[in-house]
Amino acid sequence: MIDFYYWTTPNGHKVTLFLEESGVPYRILPIDISRGAQFGPDFLAVAPNNRIPAIVDTAPADGGPVIPIFESGAILLYLAEKTGQFLPTDLRGRTEVLTWLFWQMGGLGPMAGQNHHFSIYAPERIPYATERYVRETGRLYAVLDRRLADRTFVAGESYSIADMAIYPWIVPWHAQQQDLSAHSNLRRWFDAIGARPATKRAYALADTISTRGTLHDAEPRRILFGPPA
Repeated sequence: MIDFYYWTTPNGHKVTLFLEESGVPYRILPIDISRGAQFGPDFLAVAPNNRIPAIVDTAPADGGPVIPIFESGAILLYLAEKTGQFLPTDLRGRTEVLTWLFWQMGGLGPMAGQNHHFSIYAPERIPYATERYVRETGRLYAVLDRRLADRTFVAGESYSIADMAIYPWIVPWHAQQQDLSAHSNLRRWFDAIGARPATKRAYALADTISTRGTLHDAEPRRILFGPPA
């Protein structure tokens, strides 16, 4: 059983995609980031960085004590290794998947996240910041589109944790001021993943947990974007 500390953000969706695809039993423990639940002491004990997602593996493979894990990339890698799914075992295949997993962690996620912040949530509009992050998001979309020109998924012909990490950051493409019609390879990949039954289940689950409208209110934004050190 996996205890899954979750909220309905792109990073949270990565893990639900894996759990729904793999069939691993899990229990969701919602962490409402608009109400400051991420700063509670119980969550802090699992995720010292006060960010979702996080998991606790209550039945580790070695039979030892429970294992807490935070950071979405670390969680995906851990679950892939635990289950033997969505991560190749051969040297070259594994390297391809991990390269694109970390491309998302270090590039697409942070850049699209800043895009969201300055375009949607910032209390004042800063044209330079907005333009910078919208443009960089567009560059990363183009990188991904080129990558997908001659392969079904980002690391080859098999769906992997790299795809699971990237897909949720493409879902809000309109809010990121991007145009998927300009990236035919990316659009084909995006539609194929969206049609997977596990993807549909993961996003349907999110709809039962949060309507995602609260961050436009002043107090949730203060909690999320201006917490004390």
